[in-house]
Amino acid sequence: MNLGGAAGERLLSRIVSLCLLGVLWHVASVVTHSRTLPGPVAVAARLQEEIASGAMAHHLGITLFRVACAFLLSLVGGSILGIALGRWGRLDAVFDSWLIGFVNLPALVIIVLAYIWLGMTESAAIIAVALNKLPSTAILLREGTRALDPQLNLMARAFRFGPWTSFRHVALPQLTPYLLGASRSGLALIWKVVLVAEILGRSDGVGFQIEVCFQLFDVAGILAYTIAFALVVLGLEWLLLQPFERRINRWRLAS
Repeated sequence: MNLGGAAGERLLSRIVSLCLLGVLWHVASVVTHSRTLPGPVAVAARLQEEIASGAMAHHLGITLFRVACAFLLSLVGGSILGIALGRWGRLDAVFDSWLIGFVNLPALVIIVLAYIWLGMTESAAIIAVALNKLPSTAILLREGTRALDPQLNLMARAFRFGPWTSFRHVALPQLTPYLLGASRSGLALIWKVVLVAEILGRSDGVGFQIEVCFQLFDVAGILAYTIAFALVVLGLEWLLLQPFERRINRWRLAS
């Protein structure tokens, strides 16, 4: 199997796809000839201005910090809760209604309540964002725990594995697809919710800058910050999540 050739083809396909999107965007901006749809050249120029001034690095950095903190809190907390609920049915019976309620609660409500109860602070924003993702992570890991192969658990007991050894070598490999799914969906959701939290109650970050540009009717600025953050998210997906997924699934390819 030529893995290098396959990786090269994927990279080329992504580049061609992005170029096609840029061409369609340029054509649409020329046809509409409107202030509400600046072309890629104008947005690129605005992006360069923000980078040169240092504003892009500052606001993008603080947003990524909030995304990272909320992501880790929701993934760790949701995974622990989900595994516990999947393992103990009585605990699941108690908290199942809680999960259903929280997973359907609008993100805006959680953010507003967090700011009211905890104040307009950094910790309130991060906690609010984490709470938006934690229930769905818990549900996903609960289903993964329920799907564990009981025969493998019996094997672990027969070999007298301790709790940690059994979890690490028997349960965790089976839960890996669910963890990866929670990670990927978590990043997709959390960065969007972070922007809402920044618009409502922070004085910096990408969301705050988008709000400022909206008030000034600066569409080029809105698109510049949006594209910058989208590129960072794509970079995380391509450079971290996908290589990590391929690495831990090597045993599937080998078989």
